[in-house]
Amino acid sequence: MRVLVAGGTGLIGRSLIRELLAAGHDVVVLTRRPQEARAVLPPGVGVRGWSPPEPLESSVLAGTDAVVNLAGAGIARRWTDAAKREILSSRTAATTALIQAMQTLSARPRVLVNASAVGYYGPRGDEIVTETDLPGDDFLAQVCREWEAAATGAEALGVRVVRLRIGLVLGRGGALSRMSLPFRFFVGGPMGSGQQWMPWIHMDDLTGLVRFALDNDGLSGPVNGTAPNPVRNGDFALALGRVLRRPAALRTPAAALRLVFGEMAGMLLTGQRAIPQAALAAGYRFRYQELVPALEAIYAH
Repeated sequence: MRVLVAGGTGLIGRSLIRELLAAGHDVVVLTRRPQEARAVLPPGVGVRGWSPPEPLESSVLAGTDAVVNLAGAGIARRWTDAAKREILSSRTAATTALIQAMQTLSARPRVLVNASAVGYYGPRGDEIVTETDLPGDDFLAQVCREWEAAATGAEALGVRVVRLRIGLVLGRGGALSRMSLPFRFFVGGPMGSGQQWMPWIHMDDLTGLVRFALDNDGLSGPVNGTAPNPVRNGDFALALGRVLRRPAALRTPAAALRLVFGEMAGMLLTGQRAIPQAALAAGYRFRYQELVPALEAIYAH
């Protein structure tokens, strides 16, 4: 299978590409920085430069069996008006350009796996949410709604679309690295009340779920990219402290997070008790259903 990955130089993209190559697939990566990409990606990966919202030449997609779209500006920063515009436009522009490039092809990709996030649901308290639940109305929910709406445009072209609503991804680096840093200095603990739910997923399961979505013709629509057992933030802190052999008693006040991060702090202080109902119903088997074994697998290396 020839797989085109947009936004493949991030933590998720690099892990996915290694999995795809190991499975014998041909991989092409679209990136804004092709020279840097060639330095960090494995040998044998095709690299093409592309800077959305610039149009994408249809020839780049010729012969492609599947597209995985992970492209989008980072959200872990203070949400100024300019940052909000970039966060939203970077996702919708890239997705729209990909679909426009598909339109002129006589033989189109069979499937588009398009990233989204559990932020689609907005803050939901203790409510269990699945793929059938309605979206929220905060900024992240708006981003996810418009991102997914752009992706569904491929369905009119006969392309199967999977909208993968990703939770907190646990792997070496990324968000977990930032979260574990205070623990390494013995100052880790819950954020705010610690009662907010954290839908998480081990990197191996996220890449496994993407591969499952590529191969499973019966899977389409929204799919929660989360482990079956989300945890509260306080329990996450205790589990991380246990695995790192550090205390988890120093709580970060909500007021301090809002002072530092502004509106973005809401993403840290609220959450979703999201369950991967669609993936489980389709037959995907999670390697890591519980948090502690997932963390132990990461820090065992």
